[in-house]
Amino acid sequence: MYSPQSKQALLLPVKAWFIWLTLALALLVSLLPVGRTPWLPDLMAVVLMFWCVHQPARVGMSVAFVFGLVIDVHKGAMLGQHALAYALLAFFAVTLGRRILWYGPVQQALHVLPLFAAAHALLLLTGLVVSGIFPGWEVAWAPAIEALLWPLITGLLLAPQRRAPDQDENRPL
Repeated sequence: MYSPQSKQALLLPVKAWFIWLTLALALLVSLLPVGRTPWLPDLMAVVLMFWCVHQPARVGMSVAFVFGLVIDVHKGAMLGQHALAYALLAFFAVTLGRRILWYGPVQQALHVLPLFAAAHALLLLTGLVVSGIFPGWEVAWAPAIEALLWPLITGLLLAPQRRAPDQDENRPL
């Protein structure tokens, strides 16, 4: 039977400043003026979900809700639309996080794909209720692209934790 300890090396504890730096960078990327492109992945949602899975004690629903409100204000969306989607995404990430961590990054992407799809469906439904405008079928690409980004984001955000605690040229690890 597979266990996460058999394939993964021990990770160093993550620094709180690194979590908040990555969340701030994801927010800045999300605030870039790229126009109305419904297929564009939501990097803020991916990074939030990553930290909710890997550090549920530090990043949870309240953090997701606050970042969702910031995105709502920036995009001019109905206040609470992204906040609700991010909070639900964080809830399911924390709930399923232990199960998701049993798998490698590619299999994790398959686990988070339905969660990203549900978040985008919620955003689409609330947007349709408020404005009545359907953004087009290109919106279905965003969760798929976010799931494809999951292994890359996992590798980037876990890299600082994989370094050796004491640098020694004689140690093979």
